Amino acid sequence: MKSSAPVKPRTKVDLDLIDRKILSILRSEGRLTVNELANRVGLSSSPCWSRVRHMEEIGVIKHYSAVIDHIAIGLKDIVFIEVTLDKHDDKVLSRFGDALARIPEVIEANLVTGEYDYLVKVAVADTTHYERFLREKLYRIQGIRHTRSTFSLRALKLVTSADPLLVNASV
Repeated sequence: MKSSAPVKPRTKVDLDLIDRKILSILRSEGRLTVNELANRVGLSSSPCWSRVRHMEEIGVIKHYSAVIDHIAIGLKDIVFIEVTLDKHDDKVLSRFGDALARIPEVIEANLVTGEYDYLVKVAVADTTHYERFLREKLYRIQGIRHTRSTFSLRALKLVTSADPLLVNASV
């Protein structure tokens, strides 16, 4: 199933139980054919495809991707980096976000509240690779005041999104 350029929903979208089942299945098995998906949710192919297409168009389904086993490709260490910036104006935040987006080791970055400004997740081969990443990439971004790193020992739970069947629909 191919996604078109989605329009992000600005408000909560009302989804019925069938839509939530579709999302729940696609969350973990995004390569199912429409026929397989339709059988799993109890619909025929055409109405199932229409629902998927509608959720793509309104931005509920943003895109499809593969979950990569980082160890299998030689990136065995996951590191979480707390980053504090010198300034917090729109230009600085935008420049920092754009710089992070260009660094291949960065697999996730979030602007957060609290004691630091960003929580950045990176995948590296080892501590030597991490040191090189810091010196040659992260620390070359202007405006960083402070960082603190934490190495993940192992992932206890890894999902690509919240399961729409398990999340309280009234939230």
